[in-house]
Amino acid sequence: MLTGEMMAPSSPTVARWELALRIRNRRLELGIDVRTITEKLKFSRNYWSTVENDKAVLSETKMMDLLELFQFSAEERRELLALRDATKRRAWWTRQPGLDENVARLYGLEFGAEQVRTYEELIVTGLLQTEEYARTLVKADPSVSSVAVEQRVEIRLRRQERLTSGDPLRLNAVMSEAALMQQIGGPGVLRPQLLHLASMVENNPQSIEVRIIPFTATPGGVIGSSTIYLLDFASRHLPTVVWREAMAAHGIIEDPALVRHLAMAFDQALESCLSREKSLDLIRRSAEALD
Repeated sequence: MLTGEMMAPSSPTVARWELALRIRNRRLELGIDVRTITEKLKFSRNYWSTVENDKAVLSETKMMDLLELFQFSAEERRELLALRDATKRRAWWTRQPGLDENVARLYGLEFGAEQVRTYEELIVTGLLQTEEYARTLVKADPSVSSVAVEQRVEIRLRRQERLTSGDPLRLNAVMSEAALMQQIGGPGVLRPQLLHLASMVENNPQSIEVRIIPFTATPGGVIGSSTIYLLDFASRHLPTVVWREAMAAHGIIEDPALVRHLAMAFDQALESCLSREKSLDLIRRSAEALD
């Protein structure tokens, strides 16, 4: 069990998402129809749709009018105006050329998350990859051009900074034993990767946990070949969301029923894992076997 009080850094992606959610939920709570809003604030239904769906942010003047219309308390108004200010901050992931919109949103959500729970079947989870291990994987992806390889590697390393920052991301990673055996890049790449994995677990006991599903586990402990990221947030206004990635598709899942199903699948996989200590021992023994 990971412990410790930690506060995620401000992320403009998370701020914009929370702002949109709280505005939409308030409208539904009060039963205010869209026509009333558009007539009061003097803009189109299409524009309002972009505001409610996290695609646009109201100007300060329009925001003040909306807060009045929606009868937010003084404290809520301060919170929502602070969120609006936070949406205007520049973030490193917004300055990456050619980055897929869904992937950029993942990076923004991850940066502002309190905890990430991950599942991998055949590879070490991206947040714990070494530079060479990551480079080997990126090079093997036929969808990534040769000129984009180093950019992808640099981004992966940049994302990892949250793990050792002053406000570390809590990471609970579940991996199959196969991830320790699959020789990505050969023994010369895999062995340093496994030693790095063990070191990160040992040096960050309050924020990083890696649990291994042994080959002897029952099928109930296997989610499948997809990469699964469950992102949890400190704000009570934000639900857990899932990033799911397979060979030909990836995306963020917000549907509550599907998120709940995948969270239950993760918990089931966790029950099939070795303990923290036995997982760490297996990682070290797998590294030693590559000498």
